Amino acid sequence: MVRTRQWGPAQSLLALVPLLIGLPWLALKHQYSLPTPIVDQYDPTTSLPQLSEATILQYAKYLSEDIGYRTPGTREHALADAWMTEKAYQLKEECERVVAAQPGRKLQCEVWRQEGSGSHRFDMMAARLYKHYVDLSNIIIRLSDGTDQGKVDAVLVNSHLDSTLPSPGAADDALAVGVMIECVRVLVNTPGWEPKHAVIFLFNNAEESLQDGSHLFSTQHPIASTVRAVINLEAAGTTGPELLFQATSHEMIQAYSHVPRPYGTIFANEIFSSGVLLSDTDFRQFEYYLNVTGLDMAVVGNSYLYHMRGDLVENIEAGVAQHMAENTFALIEHLTSPASPLPGLASGYGRPRTVFFTYLGVFFVYSFRTAKVLYSLLFIASCVLVRSASGPSARGVTMAKALFSVVLGGLGALVGANAVAFMMQQVLGRGMSWFKGEFEPLILYGPAAMCGALITQLSLAPVPEKAILHAQLLAYAFLAVAGQFAGVGSSVAFFLSALSTFGALLVDRVTYYFSASSENDAGIAMMHAAEKRDGDAKGAEDGRNKVDNPEAKDSSVSLWTYALGQTIPLLTGTQLASATLVVFVPLTGRIGSEAPAEYIIASIVAILGSYTLNFTTPFVHRFDLPVLRKAITILLLVVGVVMAVFARKEVFDRNHQKRLFVLHKEDLNTREQHLHIAAADGAPGFDDLVHDITAHFGASGMPPKAIVMDDWNSDWDTLYPFSAFLSPYKIDLPLDPAYDAPWPPEEQFTVSAVNDTLDESKGTRTMTLKIDHPGIMWTVIAFDAHVLEWTLDNNPPEEFARHHIKEASFYGTDVWTVDMTIKWPPPNAHPRSSDVDGLRVDFIGIQEKRMWPAKKADADGHQAMKLFEEFDAWLDEKTGGSVDALFMGCVSGEVVV
Repeated sequence: MVRTRQWGPAQSLLALVPLLIGLPWLALKHQYSLPTPIVDQYDPTTSLPQLSEATILQYAKYLSEDIGYRTPGTREHALADAWMTEKAYQLKEECERVVAAQPGRKLQCEVWRQEGSGSHRFDMMAARLYKHYVDLSNIIIRLSDGTDQGKVDAVLVNSHLDSTLPSPGAADDALAVGVMIECVRVLVNTPGWEPKHAVIFLFNNAEESLQDGSHLFSTQHPIASTVRAVINLEAAGTTGPELLFQATSHEMIQAYSHVPRPYGTIFANEIFSSGVLLSDTDFRQFEYYLNVTGLDMAVVGNSYLYHMRGDLVENIEAGVAQHMAENTFALIEHLTSPASPLPGLASGYGRPRTVFFTYLGVFFVYSFRTAKVLYSLLFIASCVLVRSASGPSARGVTMAKALFSVVLGGLGALVGANAVAFMMQQVLGRGMSWFKGEFEPLILYGPAAMCGALITQLSLAPVPEKAILHAQLLAYAFLAVAGQFAGVGSSVAFFLSALSTFGALLVDRVTYYFSASSENDAGIAMMHAAEKRDGDAKGAEDGRNKVDNPEAKDSSVSLWTYALGQTIPLLTGTQLASATLVVFVPLTGRIGSEAPAEYIIASIVAILGSYTLNFTTPFVHRFDLPVLRKAITILLLVVGVVMAVFARKEVFDRNHQKRLFVLHKEDLNTREQHLHIAAADGAPGFDDLVHDITAHFGASGMPPKAIVMDDWNSDWDTLYPFSAFLSPYKIDLPLDPAYDAPWPPEEQFTVSAVNDTLDESKGTRTMTLKIDHPGIMWTVIAFDAHVLEWTLDNNPPEEFARHHIKEASFYGTDVWTVDMTIKWPPPNAHPRSSDVDGLRVDFIGIQEKRMWPAKKADADGHQAMKLFEEFDAWLDEKTGGSVDALFMGCVSGEVVV
């Protein structure tokens, strides 16, 4: 590294441009690379079986498009169950033919179709919900060596057959279903493959009804007790590699290191575990009821289509299925081999104290103990490096000022980005204008964050750039150590940045030492030569300056220091920022209008931007104060222009749609009909859309009513507890006087109390609540009571409280019951419970034939379906396809029992 004269800001930035562009490009290329899809089921050269993406997508398309929306309780759900059962037995027959053709091969294939009923508590978003399911099913395939010993320890691979209400579910989760079928086929047809330990493939048929299928398997299937580890396959998007976002033991993290294309980090693991995403998978049931460890993996790119109509095979990126299949297959091969950790997990497992991350396609894994040693050594070395420095940058006052400058710069970035967020949302009324692109927030908030960071430096300048670099090194090294000792594995991000800075400063120190020695010799020679020349005072003075006044040069660093020091932060920050924004930006479209989405995204950009370009602050101090002022002026202009551009952008379009929830609700008590409209985001324009809907479809002269969403708003109980995210309106519909709801007595939706016994001496009432719901699915009852005991679980709340019980049943099942004992008479704890002589029960359900577009092909002329068809066409024309609506025909009522 050769020291030259210092360039100006423009030249310096131009010199760094290849680095600032090339490294992020390299990081993104590795992060989102996918394998080439394979079409043939057998290798044309070797004739050996191979995983075929074409075959996987063929299965996914059949489930999502030929069968369609497979919501638990629908006819399509039953069709998927029958198809998967037939497919499982076909695979069993294929396995038996292969084994018969290879005498002595130890391979056995077993199939079960499990059917059962049960109940479980499902808490989410601070809400308490009880699930009750009737006659739901699972399809299970077990591959083993056929011996009892070979079946003792098994790995479970799980996906779900069903889809949720608004989606055909190609990626979520028909894709994973296809992956598992292909894995079974390839394993069975691989010559000589004999599993040392069993592998169980669970095609569970009720995940979207809040994990009923996985609960059914975990609590009732006879082979569930043999499971030692779980691989759960999910999807919340349609593009990019599947992400490992939950890993719950060191053994399973080590097992993941055997996959050919790893994509998992402790950052995702810790974020998901924190609960901030308000999301969950079947993994919860396996972990809770089987007490097993495992890996939770999901496709997360382009999650704009998550639980949307657009979740179709045509939108699944080429290579996604191949990537998931190859990684899953590698895990199965390892976990069923003699080297498998499964036997050691039989006695339990400990929470992982392991740092792991994928870096440019390479998977790194080491223990927390190793991390503490490494990070501590780096911190000590950093202290030595800074302490041994000379010149102005090493002075105590200067270092304190530099540390303050670093902290203030970070805070300034946060303030700057959030100030723009405030302007966009509160002043201009253009919140979420970045929604259509995962990386668009970087354009809007990146310049604002940088501007905020630089403004804070005005009152501190000048500060020697080397001092600020030293301060950054100490800050990051300290955060790495402190975070790791606090048990935060994500502290590795600070370690990597500090390591890069330390290396750059160390190289700069060494090169400065050699260049200073050379310049010192040159200066002495110049001085002696000048002294020999009469009258040449200038030459002598120049030489003395080079020898006697090195402080100015000792306060600066070579431009190469920035190039070296920024390498790892640029690579790491790009990978972190892209992975985070890909998840969080689409997520803001479904976290509710009250969530501070604008400020969350602005803060993410500020924090990760400051990390990625952490040399910005020392770089501006490389030059004089006028350069800093000019940089701030330019950035302010950029911020203004960018805000003006984003203020004119539409939030949604056909590929990045707004989610709209529409209920057509018939009240069985009053015979009234209403249209309930809700959104799950805080983007502008929803109120105007509701008024347009009211003008077109509502009763004449009746404005829409904004409704408070709380636990006593039973209109949206079919979506409880996710209904907490919604901002609902209620619209009166014109009622046709000639219309009479077709509810003959044998088809009525009713709630009644049977086996009703009152014990006045104990102050209790014991009864069975019976819910009859012919032709109605996803029924929910809600009531206020102090429950002493019931058949749902063993720990009802020890107080008078609001209870929600949500049902999911197999197609054709139309009765469910709950036995319970409650305190009687109830206290007047809530106004709705104080004026009735009995137990007031609110109930609601979805008519199985009244969902749009799920039942579009089976539309029977019912007025709700006619309304949905007209509404859907009107909405598409009105919004240009930028709104995706879920239409549900519901019936509800209220009864006192």
